Amino acid sequence: MNTPEIEELKSLVEKKFKRILSTTTDFEEFSMELKRKGSKEISSSTLKRIWGYVNDSHKTRKFTLDILANYIGHENFDSFVSWLKTSTRYNSSFFNACQVLSSELNIGQQIEIGWRPNRLLRLRYLGSSKYEVVESKNSKIRVGDRFVTGCFIKGQPLILPFIERPEGNTPTFVAGRNSGLNMLVIIKGEK
Repeated sequence: MNTPEIEELKSLVEKKFKRILSTTTDFEEFSMELKRKGSKEISSSTLKRIWGYVNDSHKTRKFTLDILANYIGHENFDSFVSWLKTSTRYNSSFFNACQVLSSELNIGQQIEIGWRPNRLLRLRYLGSSKYEVVESKNSKIRVGDRFVTGCFIKGQPLILPFIERPEGNTPTFVAGRNSGLNMLVIIKGEK
């Protein structure tokens, strides 16, 4: 099992390698890349285990993590972990935001949300954090669709685990993936 630090290391390795490691060829080519760069060699089978391409319960050796950390510019894995702890890139923080919480709405109340380039939904609150789409413009979400969410935050993407449809639930949906919701309005009266 990998730790969050190892998962971030893998992500940064892929970013530097400019490729997601997801096939046997990817792992073999990355293994050769390490060797070309003068690093100690990591076999493609070891890389597959770290990336979860093959099931294995072995704990990753620190020696291997040191090589990967060195590949992205750190002295070793410990220095990479120290960098993660002090980097402002990864700090959690509180922030003020324009938001609508489901718990603050009354059943039947409507809201409008929008995101770029020109997507617009009008939603009716059904209670228990559930919404029904009553109007949809330029969106893959359709009138009559239902979904559950605890809040809407302006400037942040809306991630829905699924959308309920008569033919069955959809896969996960992200509204405003790149720039978040840019419109969030509680409707005061009926249209």
